[in-house]
Amino acid sequence: MRLLLVRHGQTRSNVAMVLDTMHPGAGLDETGLEQAQALVERLAELPIDAIYVSDLPRTAQTATPLAVLRGLELTVLPGLREIQAGEDEMSPDWLRYVSTLRAWWEGDPGAKIPGGEDAHQFLERFDAAIDQIVRAGHDHVVVVSHGAALRVWTEHRIPGFNALVGHQGLPNTTVIVAEGHPETGWSLVSVDFPDASGSPLR
Repeated sequence: MRLLLVRHGQTRSNVAMVLDTMHPGAGLDETGLEQAQALVERLAELPIDAIYVSDLPRTAQTATPLAVLRGLELTVLPGLREIQAGEDEMSPDWLRYVSTLRAWWEGDPGAKIPGGEDAHQFLERFDAAIDQIVRAGHDHVVVVSHGAALRVWTEHRIPGFNALVGHQGLPNTTVIVAEGHPETGWSLVSVDFPDASGSPLR
């Protein structure tokens, strides 16, 4: 199957650079709503059988214009939620959060912020959500989730992602395209960063 993994559109928390990971979280700002509309054009040439979102409303707001155009319902999976910031929720200081994610990649999956989650907990629930999507039997699926969640899951589950993207972040409405299956593994097709050209994905 093909997964189109999409980071949600911009929110005021993104602009303020605060750790906004709890429900409900900030909704899309004006720019984010424009990005959601632009996503429709970026994916216009791709088949889409189903759209899944996390339980944080900004993902549904991002996916709604696409769902309306394609005549699809949104399916909410809480397992697609952002990696929890614990006691650093709504903090502008990202040091512990970023250091924890880096520790996971460097071989310390038990690292966590108090009140947050470790790598085992995050990957277990995100993997479970992806497994549920795969079991639904669709061939082409859009999954709208969150920056850190998508970054970490793809780093751990899709070979070649980290080598391609390096240390750069995932801007809002970045689209990661992967093909495969949880049992046989995933392969990276492309990473599409939003830009002013409006060129559609193929």
